[in-house]
Amino acid sequence: MDESMKVGIFNGTIATTNGVYKISDINVSDAKKLICKNGFISAIGHKSTAEAISDSFNMDIPMSRIDFKQQVGQKAVVFKLNRRPPEGSILCRTEIEEIGYSFKLMERFE
Repeated sequence: MDESMKVGIFNGTIATTNGVYKISDINVSDAKKLICKNGFISAIGHKSTAEAISDSFNMDIPMSRIDFKQQVGQKAVVFKLNRRPPEGSILCRTEIEEIGYSFKLMERFE
């Protein structure tokens, strides 16, 4: 499988490089189907976030502080907190659950 076209998984709807992107809601079931079908590259930089995603998808999504660059045509599943945490915060798992989160599908078109 082409590594560059595996689904990226990262925290925050951040453009990882210049391009044209579309961001839309995706539910857990559809996100899990997408990553199971295409494989994934984890760019989750915090252990507690990786644990929350792993539990949501009922599969191991490891923490990996890589420098991910989304390619044209590549999809990403993005972990999105429901509100912004205080500056400099590194949230524990309990705090993540208290804030709440959802997932977004981020597609790069050009």
